[in-house]
Amino acid sequence: MSPKEKIYFLRDEIHHHNRLYYVKNEPVISDYEFDLKLNELISLENEYPQFYDPNSPTVRIGSSLSNDFESITHKFQMYSLENSYSIEDLKDWEARIKKKLGVNDISYCCELKLDGVSISLSYDSGIFAQGLTRGDGVVGDNVTNNLKTINTIPLKIKNELNFDIRGEIVIEKNDFIKLNQDRINNGEQPYMNPRNTASGSIKLVKSEEVKKRPLKCYLFQIVGNNLPFRTQVESLNYAIDCGFNVSNTFKFCKNLSEVIQYLNYWEKNKDSNDFEIDGVVIKVNKLEFQKELGFTSKFPRWAIAYKFKTEQVTTKLIDVTYQIGRTGAVTPVANLKPVLLNGTTVKRASLHNSDQIEKLNLKYDDHVVVEKGGEIIPKIVDVVISKRSRNSKEFVFIKNCPSCDNELVKIEGEAQHYCPNKKKCHPQILGRIKHFISRKAMNIDGFGTETIERLLKNNLINDFSDIYNLHYKDLVDLERMAEKSAKNLIDAIEKSKEQPFSKVLFALGIRYVGETVSKKITSKIFSIDDLMKLSKEDLLKIDEIGEKIALSLRDYFDDLDNRNLIEKLKNNGLKFHTDINHIKSHTLSDLKFVITGTFQEISREKLKLIIEDNGGVISSSLSKNTNFLITGENAGPSKLSKADKLNVDILSIDEFKNKYNLNIKN
Repeated sequence: MSPKEKIYFLRDEIHHHNRLYYVKNEPVISDYEFDLKLNELISLENEYPQFYDPNSPTVRIGSSLSNDFESITHKFQMYSLENSYSIEDLKDWEARIKKKLGVNDISYCCELKLDGVSISLSYDSGIFAQGLTRGDGVVGDNVTNNLKTINTIPLKIKNELNFDIRGEIVIEKNDFIKLNQDRINNGEQPYMNPRNTASGSIKLVKSEEVKKRPLKCYLFQIVGNNLPFRTQVESLNYAIDCGFNVSNTFKFCKNLSEVIQYLNYWEKNKDSNDFEIDGVVIKVNKLEFQKELGFTSKFPRWAIAYKFKTEQVTTKLIDVTYQIGRTGAVTPVANLKPVLLNGTTVKRASLHNSDQIEKLNLKYDDHVVVEKGGEIIPKIVDVVISKRSRNSKEFVFIKNCPSCDNELVKIEGEAQHYCPNKKKCHPQILGRIKHFISRKAMNIDGFGTETIERLLKNNLINDFSDIYNLHYKDLVDLERMAEKSAKNLIDAIEKSKEQPFSKVLFALGIRYVGETVSKKITSKIFSIDDLMKLSKEDLLKIDEIGEKIALSLRDYFDDLDNRNLIEKLKNNGLKFHTDINHIKSHTLSDLKFVITGTFQEISREKLKLIIEDNGGVISSSLSKNTNFLITGENAGPSKLSKADKLNVDILSIDEFKNKYNLNIKN
């Protein structure tokens, strides 16, 4: 056997034994024999570097080189899950999806919701090509080198399709106990909980350090185009056949009654697994139905997370302080006697607003019951009246802003108090600047809260428009600002001028105008000047713009200071218009489209982009205002039926292409 053949043979053999050991738990050779094979491969690869392969099993040893966590856009967005906490929530969800699909019977796939770190793995012709963290769902960090050190992630699979597969990185309970025991033996502090340790491990700078952590990966969702299965259950079995590590706890449920049985079983037996779980994910089983249901801006409509009852602890309320947000909203925060909850020490919990405090009948020095909402955010859910002192003081909500002393106001119909001094209240100014520079807005990397505070203190900035007047010398003279950091920040500020109009509009921080609303507005109104001219009535004509948003926009633009701020940002080169070249034509202007099914020659995402680039509007559901339903293979029967009832024209992809003379291709 030639050196090349020997290297290829050993790689395949070691991949095979890795799967048997780490995924199937069925080793057929000893650790010693495995190490001999691995060492032989390392020796051959060092001797014949011309046969280098980035997915050789030897890369699992880990590199001592620093990882540069580049931010990369996901091929397919990673959505969050809508949460439910009761069977009634699930029944409401099922009623909504049955109505949308127009069917009476829906089957489900139930999967345990592992409490770990979400990642997305890309496979190109069967080879592990890239691994990203979830990030904000649109953009994630490239942690490919670190993920290659995890033995339960196959570097090569036997199927040669291209797809992404989503999973969860965890540290199992027994491994976590052993890891902490080793740290204690070495005189080091033990880690607090498995999830936070896994999260920190995956972002370690050196992959050789990641290799030392007992990380495992469980996979649960394949995404891609033209996939060879019809249901979620089939996709999980397909993933297992490919060599992926899939928990064998998933179950097909033919109706909601069987789902409830599954939930009841795991609520009682959730501690029987070696991994932490915080609930169950319920997915519509048929992929055809999943496509038809689609997504909201945040969640898939075809899946929901059922959260188990959370752990509760009792502790003492020490004091209440107040936080002022960028909109002036005042949030009371309970300062608590530190207590351990779900593996983390809790010292503070949100009280939300004065109504919530009144509902709890909270008094100073009370003992309170705390839980983590959705297993993440601590909140006070009850007061232990039996422990209340006779001398406990009544709680009185503050009347003045704790920062600027302005009298607080409460808007009719809203639960929160507000500080109206938006132009001079320091936390509001700081909050608006932090929002402006954030990743989803202007994405100016390198600004920490302390840097902003120092710039404000030194009068180098008064609002976010002043960021664009900063010079290298201004920054490098700041306390604790290194020369390289100052240069990188100036470069990031300049690069932010490339952000599109929708991001700039979102960055302004107009109340109720979030990321999705900004995209909706800028898809119809192509410049800030045109937007500022619109009346409330005109704004209401834009899809999904309601009374609150329209009034908020008008209030913002009617303020002379805000108009001057926009003018300064314009003069600094920010994009307050949509590049008309982005709209390739107005061929589809004022036409609304719904898409159903799959297409051989183009992905649904690309088809949507072509429609929007030519002035059309995409909707997820049919209505009397829909102009055309574009159908592909496995078109949703309920959509076809509804289109017929509403007299909506139905077009195949070829009919659509020929009707409007469009170039349809990926």
